Amino acid sequence: MHRHLTGRAGKLPWTRSRAYRKNDNAHCEQKNWTHVRQLFGHDRFGHPELVGLMNDLYAREWSQFTNHFKPTFKLVKREKQDGKTKRVYEKTPQTPYQRLLASPDIPEATKVKLRATHAGLDPFALKKSIEVKLKKFFTALGNLNREATKLQ
Repeated sequence: MHRHLTGRAGKLPWTRSRAYRKNDNAHCEQKNWTHVRQLFGHDRFGHPELVGLMNDLYAREWSQFTNHFKPTFKLVKREKQDGKTKRVYEKTPQTPYQRLLASPDIPEATKVKLRATHAGLDPFALKKSIEVKLKKFFTALGNLNREATKLQ
């Protein structure tokens, strides 16, 4: 991510919220519950040794599982009625994979690659692999925490 953002011709500002919106942080981090907190919890991890384990889990199993097998409802519109906001969502949820296949903007060659990738995925095997990696992660975290308390 850092390499992508710093290697651009026009530099992007590093900010956590939109300009002049001091209470905007909730919107910037709106997917933290589904993408981070449900997986790792609310703890803060202060050991740099864990970054590789987290990145590996996100890059491989977790992204495949969430993009191919976890459907979400998309907000269609918002309506203001009597001072309240009524949200209207689509009737049936779709996975990001299904949304890409339905999009006319995606080239057919990309859709063929996506279908091939999807055909090779097993949601049960992905879930099991996620659980194994999470167990390995939390075991390593426990060992690092134990070593840190011994040194103090």
